[in-house]
Amino acid sequence: MHISLNADLGESPARWASGEDVALLDVVTSANVCCGAYAGDDELISATCAACVERGVAIGAQVGYPDREGFGRVPMDMEPQALRDEVAAQIAHLIDLAGSVGGRVTYVKPHGALYSTIVHDEVQAAAVVVAVHAAALPLVGLPKAASLRLARAAGVPVILEGFADRGYTDEGTLIPRSEPGALLDDPGDAAVQALRLLHEGVASICVHSDSPRALDLVRAVRVALEYAGAEVRHP
Repeated sequence: MHISLNADLGESPARWASGEDVALLDVVTSANVCCGAYAGDDELISATCAACVERGVAIGAQVGYPDREGFGRVPMDMEPQALRDEVAAQIAHLIDLAGSVGGRVTYVKPHGALYSTIVHDEVQAAAVVVAVHAAALPLVGLPKAASLRLARAAGVPVILEGFADRGYTDEGTLIPRSEPGALLDDPGDAAVQALRLLHEGVASICVHSDSPRALDLVRAVRVALEYAGAEVRHP
C-alpha cells in the first residue's frame, strides 16, 4: 500500500526565510503550493516550486478564495462563473510559475474555507470541478465531499485526503478552527490519526505548514506510516 504526505506551502515569506517550510519539503511527498490569491507572491511561489523540483516533490495547485485579509479561511458567496474563472486563473498562474523553474502541476487542492464549503455546497463544488476538469488535473478532497462526487461524475480523477493535524466531527468533516478540538498539535496524536486514515483508505495525508510544531508532526506521521508498511510517495 502507498500513500502521499502533503503540506500547504508558498504562503509565508517568514516561514520560508526561517527554513521551516524548506525543511518540510525534505519530509513530504507533495506540496500544495499557494497560487497567490489568499497569500504568497510570485517570488515565494517560484522559489517553492524550484525547491520541489530539486527534491522530487510533487507540485499541487492550492486554490482558494481571493481573500488575503482572511487568509482564504473565511467563506465567500461567489457567483459560480466568477468562482470558475478565479480557480482556473489560479491554476494557470501556478502552471506558468512552476514551468518557469522546470516543474509541472500534478493536482489541484482547494484551500481553507473553499475546501470546507465544497464538501456540502453543490453549486460552488460544481464551479470548482469545471475549472479543474478544464485543467485536466486530479482534485483532492475529503472522501464524502460533494466536490469529489461531482468530479467523479465528470471524469475528473480524485485523490481522497485526510488530515493528521485536524480534529474530525462524527460526520467525517473537519471541526471548524474556531471550536475546541480543531487542531492536533501533539506528534503522537497526529501519528495515530494518520494510521487510522491510512487504514480507512485515504490516498493522501495533510499536515498544515502553519500548525504548531508542523515539522515535528510531519516527521512523526511519516515515521508511523513507514513503520506500518506504507510506501510514502505521491500517487
